[in-house]
Amino acid sequence: MTFTHDVPGGAAWSVPVRRHRALRLECLDPGANVSMLIFAAEQPLERLNVPDTLKAQMSARITPPMVLMSDMGRALCSVTGSSLDWHDAITGHSLDTHVPGSTSYAEHRNDWRRSARAGLLDELWKHGLGERDLHATVNLFSKVVPAGDQRGTLSYVPGHAAAGDWAELRAEMDILVVLSTSPHPMDPLWSPAAIRASLRPVPPPGPRDPSRTFRAESARSLDQAERTA
Repeated sequence: MTFTHDVPGGAAWSVPVRRHRALRLECLDPGANVSMLIFAAEQPLERLNVPDTLKAQMSARITPPMVLMSDMGRALCSVTGSSLDWHDAITGHSLDTHVPGSTSYAEHRNDWRRSARAGLLDELWKHGLGERDLHATVNLFSKVVPAGDQRGTLSYVPGHAAAGDWAELRAEMDILVVLSTSPHPMDPLWSPAAIRASLRPVPPPGPRDPSRTFRAESARSLDQAERTA
């Protein structure tokens, strides 16, 4: 059975994902960005550790078949597929200062502009979490590259994602995923794009699963998740 939910641009949403379920996110409009937090469902103090995820897998981006690791070294989920080979994991989520213009729900209703931080916090509070639980996000469907100057400045790549682009995550334990579809913090335009989320059961990773054979560190994190499941 597949569950499907559409998330409007500039909104936030959270969903519990059971172990060995796939969460597929698809861009419904061009230019989508999804700022994502991930927690272990049974113990939210265990959450996504972006620096360790990148360092252990020798990468500056998120791409299949990488494993998204917790701060305890366990695999929270694996990136089993994507139409794009680059998802940003360096620049973090947008703050209120990144939102152009003055806006409020009372005046603008569903066109109210909110930063990713505001949307993520609204979802975290629904689960008894709060500001202290904000951590480094993965920005799915967004790309940043070195600008080529001596300061090591990063440059945002506009138009990286088109309608129909997708990414799929396989939960390796029961997790809580919290999403915001507000624009990337380096995007100069306010043009939030909608996404479609779907959930379905999938087989567990076998001995030759691409995420297990990607790197020794990836295999260890999957083994840790399986031993403690």
